[in-house]
Amino acid sequence: MRILSTYLLVFCCIPWAFSQAGHIMQGVGSVNMSMGGAATGQPLDISGAMQWNPASITAFDQDELRFDIGLFFSSPELSSSVTDPGSGATFSGTTEDDRGVSPLPALAYKVGSETRHHFGFSAFGISGFGVTFPESSTNPINFPQNQRGFGRVESNYSLFQVGVAYAYELSDKFSVGVQPTFNIGSLDLTPNPTANPSQTAGYPSTDGASSAFGFGAQVGVFFDSGKGFKAGASYKTTQTFGDFEFENVYLDGTTGTNEFNLDYPAIWSFGLGYSLGNVDLALDYRLVDYENTDGFEASGWTQTGSVAGFGWENINIISAGIQYKGINRLPLRVGYTYSSNPIQEQLAFFSVPATAIIKNAFQFGLGYELSDRFTIDGVFHYGSSGDATSGPILDPTQAQNFPPLGALPGSEVSYDMTTSMLMFGAKYSW
Repeated sequence: MRILSTYLLVFCCIPWAFSQAGHIMQGVGSVNMSMGGAATGQPLDISGAMQWNPASITAFDQDELRFDIGLFFSSPELSSSVTDPGSGATFSGTTEDDRGVSPLPALAYKVGSETRHHFGFSAFGISGFGVTFPESSTNPINFPQNQRGFGRVESNYSLFQVGVAYAYELSDKFSVGVQPTFNIGSLDLTPNPTANPSQTAGYPSTDGASSAFGFGAQVGVFFDSGKGFKAGASYKTTQTFGDFEFENVYLDGTTGTNEFNLDYPAIWSFGLGYSLGNVDLALDYRLVDYENTDGFEASGWTQTGSVAGFGWENINIISAGIQYKGINRLPLRVGYTYSSNPIQEQLAFFSVPATAIIKNAFQFGLGYELSDRFTIDGVFHYGSSGDATSGPILDPTQAQNFPPLGALPGSEVSYDMTTSMLMFGAKYSW
């Protein structure tokens, strides 16, 4: 227990930022990531099973421990342009992110069972976003705040989730499962647009990250025909958090406080699987309910000029993967993930701190069975946002002159990115 406690302490302190489908990780662990995140109806490893469908842990009878660590790289670019209404001159520029590598850990344990009752434990980083765009003299949105820009834009958000899964085999083919979930989130913003701006010192920056605790649950059903066909469905409730409480520092040295609520959206998952000989196929569909989630549901400016919320729409996610086991002890996997964009064009400005929206993601993975008990896995991921997300620059002081939301005429802000990742994992069963 002392080793596990130390691991969890280190885990909670890692400032990872990994955003694929909205701000949600598309998969957990090397195996599930290599299958594009598809696992609701095709449980190939315990991490994917616990993340997407707790009922499917009945597919694993032995004691099994799994750990994965990934190295995530992103290259977002932030561009903007504005036109001076007096001279008619246009100013435009692009700022590249200078963030380094983000680590992505995952831990899962399944208790062996010879009965119809199954238990599992998971500790995953399931959500995150983060950017670092330096202050710029050429890109208007990164102009210093005294020149009506945002200055340096930096964000760090991460969500760590612990789940305790229980599943029961109603029959040899049909299982049900439930998983209470406990969460801790961390958020740091420079500048902090959720705080009230000062007329002389602009928006403040948070004086260190703020943390909030949340809770929720997941329920699922799983069917295995015993003849290759499998199916599953799950519902993860909204993960309800307390408010993030920020200590803010303005450019002139004055201080202030504010609170902001940011929950994790409910997710519906439906999956199909088919296994025949050396081939395993998996296909998942997910609906992410941003439109009924605090922090994402609201949009626009408050009466004091702070940002009310991201204003994101619901998104659809399709994950697909194939595993080939025809090479002795060397399973090969290929996966693909598609995600729609939650950001509305007219509200793109509000999501500058959370630009990591990936439309198409491709994965290639493999494993090697060192023994009957010990297996290692790896995966390479590449993602692209496709077309850039763009919209007008918004100014709360101009909301009455340029409705809606103070959209400056002739202005534009846009961002796009690519991502890559290497992840390695190990499984030990007994």
